[in-house]
Amino acid sequence: MKVVSKAPASSANLGPGFDALALALSLYVTVTVEPADSLHLVAFGEGKEYGEDPEAHLATKIVRSLTGRDEFRISVHSEIPVGRGLGSSAALAAAAAGAAAVARDFYGERKRVTPLREARDIALAEAANFDGHPENAAASVFGGLVAASEVKGTPVVRSLPLDERLRFIAVVPSVPLATKEARGVLPLEVPIGDAAFNLSRMGLLIAGLGDGDRLEPSFAEDRLHQGPRTPLFVESEGIISAFVEAGAKAACWSGAGPTMLGICMERDISFVQEKMLGYLAGLSLETKLLELESDYPGLVIERFQ
Repeated sequence: MKVVSKAPASSANLGPGFDALALALSLYVTVTVEPADSLHLVAFGEGKEYGEDPEAHLATKIVRSLTGRDEFRISVHSEIPVGRGLGSSAALAAAAAGAAAVARDFYGERKRVTPLREARDIALAEAANFDGHPENAAASVFGGLVAASEVKGTPVVRSLPLDERLRFIAVVPSVPLATKEARGVLPLEVPIGDAAFNLSRMGLLIAGLGDGDRLEPSFAEDRLHQGPRTPLFVESEGIISAFVEAGAKAACWSGAGPTMLGICMERDISFVQEKMLGYLAGLSLETKLLELESDYPGLVIERFQ
């Protein structure tokens, strides 16, 4: 028997929703776990260079932690660029934990089959713990648009309405930006006016994401994190402005960056993409442009005999 667990990428913050909002996106990491005589790990796709040492790989650590064993063959295939603000670590942690929660059933002493809902709860807890905050993990596990917070030490997640006509364009730079570095430039204290600004904008953003016709560029404005991070990726302001000028409903940093995310109506996606390709061609910056949808299933776990 083997277990195949797949989790989507995520874009956190979405402008004003710092460490609170996240959106699941249609890029995936798949973790397969099956019994073996000893530990084997293979990695393909994005981040495959991190799979050369199975002892150090996040998937191995999570599978060992949850099962108490290492007699597994673990395969990791990822489409999610690493270190680009697309939740690659949270998605990997969620997929590995979901697979491991079910893989424990390979061994008879458990005497029960783990319900998939329980496996998803375990995946959320593990991924949130690894990330240090739950919004990326919540989007990867539950899909769609989510609000998430830690309440009394436990991740609490609520799904929010998301207009199915919305599409997303990610401008992904070739050079990564470490989350630790991006968080390191943030101020420890902010003026109350800036905090109030973000709260009001976040309310408007949630309403606009639920009904794309009501979404406006100003709803994605932020005063807490994007400004301090701009020196780490100086092209960010120009890319956000170019998105809006091209017809995107809104644009923002994706997570800690350096990926920039444009939010568009489906009817406008081709035009916006063409305009952005023209804008990016004028920059001395190597980027990849991805047209994405929101993922709704979130974490999917399957057993195979």
